[in-house]
Amino acid sequence: MEEQSVIELRSITKKFGSVVANDRVNLSVRKHEILSILGENGSGKTTLMNILSGIYRPDAGEIFVNGREVQICSPKDALDLKIGMIHQHYRLVNVFTAAENIILGLAGSAVLDMNSVESKISAITKAYGFELDPKQKIYEMSVSQKQTVEIVKALYRGADVLILDEPTAVLTPQESEKLFVVLRNMKADGKSIIIITHKLQEVLDISDRVTVLRRGKDAGTLLTAECDIPLLAERMVGERISLDINRSEPVTPELRLKVENLTCVNRDGIKTLDSVSFEARSGEILGIAGISGGGMKELLEAIAGIQRTASGRVLYYRKNTSGIVLTGLNPFQIRKLGVALSFVPEDRLGMGLVGSMGMTDNVMLRSYESGKTPFLDKKSPRTKAAKIIDMLQISTPGTETPVRHLSGGNVQKVLVGREISSKPTVLMVAYPVRGLDINSSYTIYNLLNEQKKKGVAVISVIEDLDVMLELCDRILVLNNGRVTGIRDARTAEKDEIGMLMTAGDGK
Repeated sequence: MEEQSVIELRSITKKFGSVVANDRVNLSVRKHEILSILGENGSGKTTLMNILSGIYRPDAGEIFVNGREVQICSPKDALDLKIGMIHQHYRLVNVFTAAENIILGLAGSAVLDMNSVESKISAITKAYGFELDPKQKIYEMSVSQKQTVEIVKALYRGADVLILDEPTAVLTPQESEKLFVVLRNMKADGKSIIIITHKLQEVLDISDRVTVLRRGKDAGTLLTAECDIPLLAERMVGERISLDINRSEPVTPELRLKVENLTCVNRDGIKTLDSVSFEARSGEILGIAGISGGGMKELLEAIAGIQRTASGRVLYYRKNTSGIVLTGLNPFQIRKLGVALSFVPEDRLGMGLVGSMGMTDNVMLRSYESGKTPFLDKKSPRTKAAKIIDMLQISTPGTETPVRHLSGGNVQKVLVGREISSKPTVLMVAYPVRGLDINSSYTIYNLLNEQKKKGVAVISVIEDLDVMLELCDRILVLNNGRVTGIRDARTAEKDEIGMLMTAGDGK
């Protein structure tokens, strides 16, 4: 006999103007279960969970909790029904301790007895296998520790159903596995766990069932024991797609970029990069691995001439020439030297594109300073923009539509496409597939491979270590602004890279 559902959503519909985010979606969650919700970007996953957690109200449909129809109008209503959501961006006060964040906003004098509060927190962490010091300040914590605080906060407030939005997006493999152990312990204790994720292997590793959403509709719920990665990808996209990354061997690689003892210091006098040294070669993909805040952003920006450096050098090499010093130059000065360096930054609209401009004008940005009167000739940039739209299947009303009106994934495609179309000799990309669905992600991976085959030196920060090991030729690992290792991606192990990401130092 099938166990009764703890949560049941029936024919949930949610519209934002003319856009239908959820279209008569059905979903059920059982006790003692981990359910994954899988889907492409824009498929309605987070919207559906925001409805369940009280952030949005559905336009149509019914919600049942333990067999009783309910109305969830706010996060407080959800928590009263023992439903808690842990968002991708944590909502914590940095100067407070873990315990203070956990009780923040609770009513009653009991919360003022911090010894009692900390004792209850310790009981929760011990029961499920968390590692957490209730007295530790948030600003002293790693990303995984902050996530632990958010989960314990939901449990402390009585949640029996927990929704986790992309919980492993910024975790190392070791931290992810620790989280999985905790989630399995919670499941064994009768909790129901819902995980929103885009990682197919993660779905197979942790969940009992998976509900797939496609273009806002329910594409079915499957037992993960009966699934494999190609089947899940096909359910997401609606057709069978290739998930192979055909990594070629570098052909006659030559030194293209040399970084020597590069050091950067922030406004507080803290080193964000500490004597970083490495080489990037033509015809190879150098992956950069590290946890959030490890120095990856500062490294790419320093090379691109955006971040000021305290010491060290960046040298660019052409064939049969000595190194050209790039340190201390801004992007315009670097380009004026004839250095074809393209950079896809982490901040898409803040640094990479002008949100109020359309694709044509954003493509033209690179030529505004050339003195070739680009304002009088939009034909070539418009043609290039149209080619990028076709190449990356960008969803946009047209080349003149302001890019800020596009989805995050489509904005990323515009930026990557523009930088690749500029024919660089060095291409640096920070999180090239962030916000992209699986089909688009593999399109980008293949484009990076094509650049490599053309002799471009590709440097890429990639979140997914499985992809990094399959795509890259070498992997440079950063932790707290220091290089903890450089490994051959063909022989490196995932756990080894994960250890280097959290190591104090390394060789």
